Amino acid sequence: MSKILRCPTCRNIVLASNEDLPFCSDRCRRIDLGKWASGDYKISSPIQDPDLLEELARSTKHSRQNDDDGN
Repeated sequence: MSKILRCPTCRNIVLASNEDLPFCSDRCRRIDLGKWASGDYKISSPIQDPDLLEELARSTKHSRQNDDDGN
């Protein structure tokens, strides 16, 4: 038995053979893309990569120094 797939935008049933999978239509795909582009969707899990955290800390520190210098 296969799992029933639902469009993440409108919740209609989507067939596995649908070319717009996981969406039911191009319209729903575009609505979803618009939500990402407008900032409605956010990735809320914390950053776990220590190298990325270090890089962010350096760039934040650099930005604050520039702000303090009047740049």
